[in-house]
Amino acid sequence: MILLDTDVLIEVLRRGIAPHDWAISVITLIEFLRGLNPSKISEVKKRLEKAFTVIPLTDEVIETYCKLYGTLKEKGTLIPDADLLIAATSIALKVPLATVNTKRYSRLKEYGLKLVVLPELGISIKIL
Repeated sequence: MILLDTDVLIEVLRRGIAPHDWAISVITLIEFLRGLNPSKISEVKKRLEKAFTVIPLTDEVIETYCKLYGTLKEKGTLIPDADLLIAATSIALKVPLATVNTKRYSRLKEYGLKLVVLPELGISIKIL
């Protein structure tokens, strides 16, 4: 299984790439849905839940998040809560995270985060 960050989920959907053994965090689901017309949220939510495994905020994810938060706060290198929750999900499940935002997430590698290179998912993106 590979966990998709919101930016990668958007690219997968935009390009019509069929999901493989891919999952999304409930946080990614929320980030994606909040940008939609309210009348479409319910239908799109059902489609995403059918296409991807949606990982909830389990006790293990919450505990991992809290440990990461404390460590990063102490170092003065916090990242936004949504990104930290997605990273905590990846670390807790011991699955790699596919993201375009490697700069932000790469500093979490020392805590067990593994990142996926997008071409491994069949996606090539020009980053400007």
